[in-house]
Amino acid sequence: MCIIFFKFDPRPVSKNAYRLILAANRDEFYHRPSKLAGFWGNNSEILSGLDMEEGKEGGTWLGISTRGKLAALTNYLQPRLDPDARGRGTYGLSNALLETPWRKLCFGKQLFLAVVEQSQALPKDDLIAQLLDVLNNDEAQLPDPAIEDQGREYVQPILSKYAAVCVRCPHYGTRTNTVILVDADGHVTFTERSMLDKDPSRWETTTHEFRLQS
Repeated sequence: MCIIFFKFDPRPVSKNAYRLILAANRDEFYHRPSKLAGFWGNNSEILSGLDMEEGKEGGTWLGISTRGKLAALTNYLQPRLDPDARGRGTYGLSNALLETPWRKLCFGKQLFLAVVEQSQALPKDDLIAQLLDVLNNDEAQLPDPAIEDQGREYVQPILSKYAAVCVRCPHYGTRTNTVILVDADGHVTFTERSMLDKDPSRWETTTHEFRLQS
C-alpha cells in the first residue's frame, strides 16, 4: 500500500522554484530484504533502493537517473490501465489509478500541497523535513467508500490498518520515506529515510546529490 505525491513543472518561472517535488512511502513486509538507495554498482547513472528478495533481486520501487528519467511503482488492487497521459501539475498515487480519490490520498495531498506552497521560501532542509512529516502522518482516514469499493472483500479486513498515509502494522508497513527535489538548475537532492533491522523505532536518513546531465 505505497503512496506517492509529486508536483511537476519542467520549466519553472522562478529560479527559486522546483522542477520536481516528490514525496513517497514504500510499504512492505519488514522482513523483505532490500538495499538502501545508492547508485547501481558499475552503473553510476541510476540511483535507487534495490529489492533483494530471493528470485526478485535487482528490482526497485523508486529510482531516478542522472539523465532525468524517474520511475516509481505501487501495487494495484485491480488490473486496469490508465490511458491518460499527464503533464505539469500536482498529483497523488496510491494503489489505484493516478488521482483516484481515496481519502488517505486526498488528505495526504492536502498536506503535501500546504508544504509545496511554501517551497520557494523554505530552506531546502526545512522543506525536506516538512515533507517527511507529511509521509509519517498516521491519522486513519475513515470511512473510505472508494477504497472499499475497489478492494472489495480483499481490503475489508485490513482497511483500518491501511487507511493512513503512514501504515504501521506489527509485521508490515511504511519502511522507507523518499523525498526527491529537482531545482530549476537541474540539481537533484534524493533523501531516503529507511527503517533499520525490521524495527519501527530505528531509522537511518541518507542524502545523495547530483546535477542532471543534459
